[in-house]
Amino acid sequence: MPDASAPRQVTVADIAEEAGVSIATVSKVLNDRVDVSPVTRERVKALIIERGYVKNVRSHPHKNTREEHVGLIDIVFNDAASPWAAEVIRGVEATARAGQASAVISVDDGGPSAPGARWVDAIAARGSIGAIVGAPLSEADQQRLTRLGVPAIMVDPMGDFNSAVPSFGPDNWSGGLSATNHLIELGHRRIATITGPMRFLCSQARLAGYGAALERAGLASDPALVEQGDFHRQTAVEAAMKLLQLDDRPTAIFAANDEQALGVYEAAQRLGLSVPGDVSVVGFDDVPMSQWALPGLTTVRAPIQSLAELATTAILNAHSGTAPLPVGRMELPTTLVVRGSTAAPAA
Repeated sequence: MPDASAPRQVTVADIAEEAGVSIATVSKVLNDRVDVSPVTRERVKALIIERGYVKNVRSHPHKNTREEHVGLIDIVFNDAASPWAAEVIRGVEATARAGQASAVISVDDGGPSAPGARWVDAIAARGSIGAIVGAPLSEADQQRLTRLGVPAIMVDPMGDFNSAVPSFGPDNWSGGLSATNHLIELGHRRIATITGPMRFLCSQARLAGYGAALERAGLASDPALVEQGDFHRQTAVEAAMKLLQLDDRPTAIFAANDEQALGVYEAAQRLGLSVPGDVSVVGFDDVPMSQWALPGLTTVRAPIQSLAELATTAILNAHSGTAPLPVGRMELPTTLVVRGSTAAPAA
């Protein structure tokens, strides 16, 4: 049992706060970087000695011992078990490792709305060099990260975001448009959609792309054909059961992510319907499970790993002084991947 009377270990965040500098600046001093003014460097070094700070050195037995570990990059999710999160983790971890950094995963358990204060406290205590956020981030936490000097990038933001925090994501609107256009070109006219949570920007954009495709084709938008999901399979099963039992049921469904699309498969099977014989299905993301489904899922490929790699590179560049952190939003194009889940509607 830990001794409650033992003094708390001094962290990089403690040194930064006392010195009146950012965590990144303290990290630069610890790593003997040259891009710190002599006055600041001496002030930070004096505090490090005075407070008895001990640097946490992580060994890398397979690396040249002369190569220095750059630091930690936090990845934060409110659902790290999703296939989308797995792709983000792959992209961040590979790029961080190549840059002599390590990735640490934080899962917020404070609710679905935003990472809580405990996560921000943890990143400060660890002295992380940056954060890649795959969850909604409150304005208060954005401001706190800024005050701590921790660069943050949001990957495919799912909530309102401050323009001061850069964000990387796929072109969600074009993805929704191309998915729906594909179904229209096959001859479908009753096309339903199962959205993601509508508080998320990506869900709004994918729905807008769906609506734009219908409008361009001269097809009326029917509210009965729009069901809101939560990016999870079970909710999509329930939504698809409702859609597929309408008197004038849809002949095609565009789901806002692949996990929901596979929920449509399950609902069709329960009702004795076939994919794509009775209902065509299109997803979004192109996570690995899409190609393993039977039939293979037609989906919009979002470059999830590429976005994670770019975000990680931006964090590393900002830390090293190679380039400033980007501003605004950067989007990468999506691609429609046609597999066996879509066909012309039955005559």
